[in-house]
Amino acid sequence: MSISLLLDMAASSAPDRVAVVSDELRWTAGHLNTLTEGGAGVIQGSGARTVAYVGTGGALLPLLIFSSARAGVSFAPLNYRLSGVKLRELIDRLEDPLLICDSDYVDSVGGYEGRLLRSEDFLDAAASADPVSEMPEPDDVAVVLFTSGTTSAPKAVELSHNNLVSYITGTVDFASADPDDVALICVPPYHVAGVGAALSNLYAGRKMVYLRSFDPAEWVRLINSERVTTATVVPTMLDRVITEIKRAGTTLPTLRNLAYGGSKVPLPLVRTALELLPEVGFVNAYGLTETSSTIAVLGPEDHRAARASDDPAVVRRLGSVGRPVPGIEVEIRDELGAVLGPDEPGELFVRGEQVSGKYTGIGSVLDENGWFPTKDVAVLDAEGYLFIGGRSDDTIIRGGENIAPAEIEDVLVEHPGVREVAVVGVEDAEWGQIIVAVVVPEEGADPDPEELRTYVRGTLRGSRTPDRVVFRDGLPATPTGKVLRRELIDELTLDAAVGGAGQ
Repeated sequence: MSISLLLDMAASSAPDRVAVVSDELRWTAGHLNTLTEGGAGVIQGSGARTVAYVGTGGALLPLLIFSSARAGVSFAPLNYRLSGVKLRELIDRLEDPLLICDSDYVDSVGGYEGRLLRSEDFLDAAASADPVSEMPEPDDVAVVLFTSGTTSAPKAVELSHNNLVSYITGTVDFASADPDDVALICVPPYHVAGVGAALSNLYAGRKMVYLRSFDPAEWVRLINSERVTTATVVPTMLDRVITEIKRAGTTLPTLRNLAYGGSKVPLPLVRTALELLPEVGFVNAYGLTETSSTIAVLGPEDHRAARASDDPAVVRRLGSVGRPVPGIEVEIRDELGAVLGPDEPGELFVRGEQVSGKYTGIGSVLDENGWFPTKDVAVLDAEGYLFIGGRSDDTIIRGGENIAPAEIEDVLVEHPGVREVAVVGVEDAEWGQIIVAVVVPEEGADPDPEELRTYVRGTLRGSRTPDRVVFRDGLPATPTGKVLRRELIDELTLDAAVGGAGQ
């Protein structure tokens, strides 16, 4: 089944329903359907085998996703925040691409000599081109997404039509949205959550409102002006939204569900959000690019139960990512591949139709039984709730002992003087690595490094105490909130080499 059939179904069932709102554009499902057939004609006429896109998305994102599918080619949205050199490196890795680019980013790809169309020119051409509607094979590549490359060079993840359709049909009921349901989408188009939002909301029959450049005040304004009922944010966005609501004293009377994910959210921020927006149902969604988006969910009732309970096991679940979605199997394995029991930490493996695990130039990394190694350290509790402890690549080895940074971060972030924290390992001649806590203080706070070390020692055993505590105004992160630990390690290593600052 092609992903384009999701649009066929939506347009057939409710052609006059407003499906997409982006700036001044308001497209019905029927109009989007017609435009995608013309867009497919433009793509097929170019002779390209891949459509690459550099821009902020909005209405153009679903248009390009479905136009590419109907032309029988793959779609690759690229990170518009990258330099021109980095963008051209990614474009060069794609098969015979047609590059479609927002006007604001044409200069970013200066020097590119291949096929190139400005976004507005593609839109104009799609409105008048002869319609095309190919039917690709289920295992054909539908979308190519480059990983963030926080610890290595970006990999090109290949998601097939079958992967994406399995994810949508396994987690969303067709036309299940209420007539007044509206989704606000502000995740970037090159992230798997952006692709998943376009597919799932259209299939559910929910109007999609795009905020192409995130601003917390504009986010709040759109929630109220468009009567938004559901939204998805990454941790940095949630933090800014909560700050804006506090500042302006705004209410969000139409908002029923707010999903967060993309990276770990500090528990103090989650608790503040629950207190500030008690009528909103919060959802923690965990997934990876290689799994076509969400594979586990902590739903609204789980949030409310954890907040209200006196049972430590239930309270602890607020820090989990919930339980696997339908169609997904999970296992926790040790270093030798043995499956571990409840509350035993190891590497998370996942399996299901929505799981790709395939990379351009590398091939599939699934094992012989179809399991994908996520490289995430995780734990399952006795009730099947999944706790993510960070990337296995981030593990600190100090004096021969393996230490998960998340274990220390979860303690430090609860200190009243700490707003954000990242714990990393820095090379050391005596210990192999030492533990360095990089702390962003709360506004107006001036925590003492030794006080923070003592605070950690009061909860964890001594070997988990940071050897150093350094302070920064902010942490380097991707637009989806993943801390760029390698940047911190490189900076701290350089500091040490030149006798730099720190405590």
